[in-house]
Amino acid sequence: MNDYLIIILRTILLYGVILIIFRLAGKREIGELSVLDLVVFIMIGEMAVVAIEQHKDPIMHTIVPMSVLLIIQVGMAFFSLKSRKFRHIIDGKATVLIERGNINEREMKKHRYNFDDLLMQLRQKDISNIADVEFAILETSGELSVFKKGNKKKAGSVTIPLIVDGKIQQEGLKESNKSEQWLRRELKTRGHKDIENISFCSFQDGNFFVDYIDEKKK
Repeated sequence: MNDYLIIILRTILLYGVILIIFRLAGKREIGELSVLDLVVFIMIGEMAVVAIEQHKDPIMHTIVPMSVLLIIQVGMAFFSLKSRKFRHIIDGKATVLIERGNINEREMKKHRYNFDDLLMQLRQKDISNIADVEFAILETSGELSVFKKGNKKKAGSVTIPLIVDGKIQQEGLKESNKSEQWLRRELKTRGHKDIENISFCSFQDGNFFVDYIDEKKK
């Protein structure tokens, strides 16, 4: 009877510990979990199961490694916020699978993404005909974002970052067929001289969107 009581108490305790860990790890929908999040949460779950089954082992042998995993997860998230390159290494990058109605087979093969996967996710977006798709973007979470043809609010282009965290994105300029000199000149004429103070900048449908780093807004 004592063993069962210990198991019940350890289960309640570990439930509380895991709840706290998940709250501290940050709010994210299940579909938006990164690979790092998924690995950490799976390991924490496995540790909890082992701790309940092997109830004679000290509970701290489970809580300590759980805490270490939490520190790793929060630390990685912090570095991801500070470095876009690090974020791409951990989370990957969104991939355009359909661009202006044309399917990018090379990117599909690169991500081991077949036509059955594509059609399935299009059906989940209530799209029965692939010919209706203007853009389809495979997000880092694995979800497919779809922009239909004929929708003036969505079709025609997608947002391409030109500046992120005060750094010019050469890849974005290349996709937009623009030069760094053009970007600096256009921003300067609009009163945006200090690029390092810009949090995010994009050029879409002939218009700039510029957002400054929070500290610079005050």
